[in-house]
Amino acid sequence: MRTNLAVMVTLVSALSCAAASAQQLPKSGTINLHTGWKVSGEVIEVADKKFQGHGTAIGTSFNDSGSGPMHMGPATCFYTFFASEGGVKNKGFCAFGDADGDRVFTDWHGANAAEGTEGVNVIAGGTGKYAGIHGKGTWKSKDTGPNGQHLTTQRFEYRLP
Repeated sequence: MRTNLAVMVTLVSALSCAAASAQQLPKSGTINLHTGWKVSGEVIEVADKKFQGHGTAIGTSFNDSGSGPMHMGPATCFYTFFASEGGVKNKGFCAFGDADGDRVFTDWHGANAAEGTEGVNVIAGGTGKYAGIHGKGTWKSKDTGPNGQHLTTQRFEYRLP
């Protein structure tokens, strides 16, 4: 009986500490992530040398510090784009998560750059510890392989209520 009680007390203490640490997030700050993606899409030539397309990107994000918000969390994005000889403009929405199941949602836009694409993420909301989050930040992306492999770095400047 004492062994079961000791195990139960230890388990409850560990879960309480894990829950407390999971909920601790400063009211404002910066989150730097890098995300590895598998990108799938469809492209249609809508006029001579003018293309439109859409697709999805599924991946995993890693906090640059090696731990913290959204480290090793799932990431999902939906995108659209218009490409012509003048360049590429793109737009989309993403959901970045963490191990607790909490999410941050972004509304983003961008254009082609020297190496890939870059733009701005605007935080559109969140769940759990990220409820009420707002802010924005920059992102940069590039292809890393021939089969839809992609890498993006993100920087979020955020505030919580």
